[in-house]
Amino acid sequence: MLKKQTVWLLTMLSLMIVLSVYYMTSDTEDLAYIDNGSNESEEATTTDPAQNKEDAEINDINNLNEDELFTTIRMELQDKRSMQKDRLKEIVASNNASTDEKNEALNEMETMDELASKENILQNSILSSTEKYEDVLVRSDEDKVHVHVKVDKLSKQEVVNIMQMAKDEFGEVTVDVNFQPTEG
Repeated sequence: MLKKQTVWLLTMLSLMIVLSVYYMTSDTEDLAYIDNGSNESEEATTTDPAQNKEDAEINDINNLNEDELFTTIRMELQDKRSMQKDRLKEIVASNNASTDEKNEALNEMETMDELASKENILQNSILSSTEKYEDVLVRSDEDKVHVHVKVDKLSKQEVVNIMQMAKDEFGEVTVDVNFQPTEG
């Protein structure tokens, strides 16, 4: 029987191979890239708490293909959370873990589920607020929420509305709003 880590490793390797083959066979015009120096981006941030060093900063994403980048980021986030949940489940199932450690692991799993649910609710709320948004990606870190909207241009009022929606869902957190220009 294969261990969970081995299965996860094989899954990630398979995903990397598939993505590598796809990007090698696709036109260079269809590739996604991160542009940190673009003036097209409107970034709105409230308060500036210490940031998580593990999280990549995405200020402006230019993607000439459909919504593959958002889908890939969602998959990576889901995989990361799944790994964390598996680790926590091992703690809960362990005979060596104390009751406090098991309760802490259960609480952390519940918090992760609530966080994913809030992200999903916010994504759907933003998408349903107007028909001009093609896609929305919401990622949250401890006390910061990153909102990436696939639209040609975001007005300051739209940014403020998105920030308010995020604060309504997550409470008083730092909200980072960015947009990704669409093809046409």
